[in-house]
Amino acid sequence: MKRLVVIPFFKDNRAVSYAVSAIIITVTTIALVLVAFFYAYQVLDRQRGMSEFEVMQKSFLAFDDALEDVAWKPGATRSTRFTAQYGYLQLIPSNKTISISATVNGVSKPLSNGTFPGKTGIVKYWLSTNYVSYDPNYESYILGNSSSVISGSAEGYGRSVVEQQTGWVTITLDYRVRTMRTAVINVTGTRTNYVDIWVIKVSMLVTNAWSYIHDFDLQARTLSVRTASYSFNNVSNQTTSVSVQIGTDPAQQVPISLVVPGSVVYNVVAANVQVNV
Repeated sequence: MKRLVVIPFFKDNRAVSYAVSAIIITVTTIALVLVAFFYAYQVLDRQRGMSEFEVMQKSFLAFDDALEDVAWKPGATRSTRFTAQYGYLQLIPSNKTISISATVNGVSKPLSNGTFPGKTGIVKYWLSTNYVSYDPNYESYILGNSSSVISGSAEGYGRSVVEQQTGWVTITLDYRVRTMRTAVINVTGTRTNYVDIWVIKVSMLVTNAWSYIHDFDLQARTLSVRTASYSFNNVSNQTTSVSVQIGTDPAQQVPISLVVPGSVVYNVVAANVQVNV
């Protein structure tokens, strides 16, 4: 009688099934670990970018303090430490023309020309919205406000705004113009009003926009302080106004009270501050 030969099909199949299951579990586990790793890395990377943005705002405020401290002292120098790993800092030279005029007896009188005070540059930081994102067309001033001219001595010159553009969040720093009547003096029988206008003009060593990353010191150095005076006689209106336009920003006016009848002298004092790395 022939003996039946039993083929161990089911036994081997069970072993193969265990091996396949182990491979699937291992691959799934590795995939989940990789997904968790990349997610955690993206979260950590985003947090680092956000942290850099917050520190960068403080660096801008510190640099403004340093620049204003040296602005009226020819030869004086101060610097501020910056770190840009996720974004970049940009020096943009001479891109905004400073235009100043005064209204005397109802007539506009220019107090600037093509060379004085001239053009001013800006300092700008760029960071991708992958790290920090606000609403479209977001705008918030961390220093100053939108006006290009200020009166009195309470406010600083600096103007720094955080904005969101397509794909980028930026911090921009530039400088406003200060104007105020400083004195009324009787000069040979004529009451003379003195109106001082202070301008901080920012210049750069680079001639085109230049970007910087990693760790560096941003330096402010005052090259010169110049004054130009404009005198007008037979002033009868008690109020004059000084108009300032920086670049393509809308012109802003500040009214100034005068003692009349008499004359008025406008002193435009411009500090040329060089910014470089």
